[in-house]
Amino acid sequence: MSEQGVVVGEDGLARPAWASVDPLLREYYDTEWGVPVRDERGMFERLSLEAFQSGLSWLTILRKRPAFRAAFDGFDPESVAGYGDDDVARLMADAGIVRNRAKVLATITNARASLRLRDDPDGDLAAFVWSFRPTHTPRPRTTAELPTTSPESLALSKALKRKGFVFVGPTTMYALMEAVGIVDTHLVDSHRRGSSGVWDQ
Repeated sequence: MSEQGVVVGEDGLARPAWASVDPLLREYYDTEWGVPVRDERGMFERLSLEAFQSGLSWLTILRKRPAFRAAFDGFDPESVAGYGDDDVARLMADAGIVRNRAKVLATITNARASLRLRDDPDGDLAAFVWSFRPTHTPRPRTTAELPTTSPESLALSKALKRKGFVFVGPTTMYALMEAVGIVDTHLVDSHRRGSSGVWDQ
């Protein structure tokens, strides 16, 4: 990983290099990445897309997100939990999404696990994930300083696996925690640093 710091765009705003070139990534970074997600459906969507992203670029997933939402009934856990063989066949024939059978099956498995979490003392999926919020957040100045896992993401990974979730490794869970605002890994000089309201700048 390079020692890349922020890049100042034509609009005068400082962003990390990954969010500075493609318009779709820039829009995602400016409006969504790191913004707190506290509802079950929103968290299930992010969890699902992070699993699909494994081994691929996030830009690939973003480009396909409208198709993913259409294919998976807006990532409504109750709908996805009811999927059967016909739905799997439908999804595997859908060129608009990532047609990875293991990941499709994982999404269905995780929807069912999400429904079971509603009866958990720690609350639904969103509340459960947020319960692993650390006491401190990183303050990276360059991409080289960005963590890819943490003790909390490892603990979350293990806890979700015990609850029946799959494709929830510690690196994937750290990416989820970044995406939904549980940690703030915006570079210190980015215009988005501190924008979640969860952490001081």
